[in-house]
Amino acid sequence: MTASSDADVRAKLTALVPALRHFHSALLDVAKGEYEFMNGPVKGPFELYSLVMNHPQFQWLRPLSGLMATLDEVLDAKDTTLTERNLTDVRQALGLLFAETDTRFAEFRGGYARAKGDTRVRETEAKWRELLGGIQA
Repeated sequence: MTASSDADVRAKLTALVPALRHFHSALLDVAKGEYEFMNGPVKGPFELYSLVMNHPQFQWLRPLSGLMATLDEVLDAKDTTLTERNLTDVRQALGLLFAETDTRFAEFRGGYARAKGDTRVRETEAKWRELLGGIQA
């Protein structure tokens, strides 16, 4: 196995970013639907942003949001050479979110379990998993 160059690693992680964003967006739509079922319509993007940041019903999305923010920071870091280790870290972090044995992310998995019946959630998850599967760490 040959080591991937910074450009190779950067390209793989950069391709993963929009796929994770689409997945997050699909999960957010499900969470918004659950909220609206109980509380009535969300009145625009600013109210939704406030709910996502502050309302406990959206808390379960935070681990994925945080991982995406960290990935953005890694990709934006100047004068940093990306390596195979970065690919491994992303793979492991995503693995932990879905690992039944990791109790820290049980709330995320509960929200995900409710959302995975949604077609868009399944489609966007398949896309990032396909990309991640193509990332040989």
